[in-house]
Amino acid sequence: MRVIKEYDERKKEILDTAERLFRIKGYDKCTIMDIIKEVGIAKGTFYHYFKSKEEVLDAIVLRYVDIVRNNAEEILLIENINPVEKLMRAFMAMQVTNQIDKDLLDNMHRVENALLHQKALNQLVTTMTPILVKVIEEGIEEKVWSCKYPLEYMQIFLVASLTLTDEGIFELDSDSQMSVMAAMISMLEKMLNVPEDCFMKLFIENFGKM
Repeated sequence: MRVIKEYDERKKEILDTAERLFRIKGYDKCTIMDIIKEVGIAKGTFYHYFKSKEEVLDAIVLRYVDIVRNNAEEILLIENINPVEKLMRAFMAMQVTNQIDKDLLDNMHRVENALLHQKALNQLVTTMTPILVKVIEEGIEEKVWSCKYPLEYMQIFLVASLTLTDEGIFELDSDSQMSVMAAMISMLEKMLNVPEDCFMKLFIENFGKM
C-alpha cells in the first residue's frame, strides 16, 4: 500500500534521495527513473513536484544557498556593528564549506557534476549580490566609504573570490589561498576607497597573520 505524505514532506524526500543519488552516480548518469524507483513513487507523482531533473538540481542547490543567504541576512539586522565589520561578517557567512554537506561539496568537484558546481556558484553570486549591495549602500550613507558602482563591484568581487578560492577550480595550497584572499581584501579596499588596512585588520583577526 502506497504511503500518502504531505506535500512538503514528499518534496523533501525526493530532494534528499536525488541528492544522494547524484553523489553516488553523478548528476549526468542519474536518471529521473532512478529517483522514482528509489523513492518508491509513481512517475506522475514525480512530475507533480518537478518538471525535470534539472529542476531537481536547482532545488538542491537552492537549499544550501538559502542557508548562506539566511545567515547573511541575519547579519544585516545587527544594529550595533559598523558597516566595515558587517560587510566582513557577510563575506564570512558565505564560506560554503561550513554550510554544504562535505560529501556533496566533494562531489561537486567531480567532472560529471560540473553542472551542479556551476549552478551553485551562479546561485551564490545571484543571491548574495543584493545583500552585499545593501551593506555597501549603508556605508555610503554613513560616509564610511564611497563607491561609484556598488552592484557591479560586488558582482566582480563575488565572481573573482568564489572562483579563485574554489578548490574544484584551482588547486592552491593553504599559503596561496591566504595570499589570494588577502589580495581580494586589498582589491575591496580600493573599490570602496577606504584606507589600506581598513578590512585587512579584520581579515587577519579572523584568518590569522599573513
